[in-house]
Amino acid sequence: MTVKDTELPHLRRCVQLAAEALAAGDEPFGSVLVSGDGTVLAEDHNRVASGDRTRHPEFALARWAADRLTPAQRAAATVYTSGEHCPMCAAAHAWVGLGRIVYVASSRQLVTWLTELGVPAAPVRALPVQEIAPGVAVEGPVPELTEEIRALHVRFHTGRG
Repeated sequence: MTVKDTELPHLRRCVQLAAEALAAGDEPFGSVLVSGDGTVLAEDHNRVASGDRTRHPEFALARWAADRLTPAQRAAATVYTSGEHCPMCAAAHAWVGLGRIVYVASSRQLVTWLTELGVPAAPVRALPVQEIAPGVAVEGPVPELTEEIRALHVRFHTGRG
């Protein structure tokens, strides 16, 4: 996929947020919510190390948007993220009415990496966003940044974080 030059900084920020999550002892995922005019509205990283496995950044951004944006503003927004939304986050994204998703690494890529590392399967099946939320525009992966995300996951799962 070729992303616009104006989108790469948002995706790079997602990688930085994923690295911040890793530094905090959490799984390396990061996301940024951007308005239709390109303004960064909110950002977050994974917080599942707290014991609450629902504390994904995409879910947090969907809740943030539902509390603060009009339906039209949500529909015009883009969620940039280090990894394709899981089914829970894809559902939240669609239910809240957010616009498009642009991700660095796909769920399929992540599952492949984790399998290669011997990580046990997740309790929820990894599915493409469009199987959960067919009306959401989705773009990714972004090869320019995929290796950086893969390296963060390798560090997390091999204890070299």
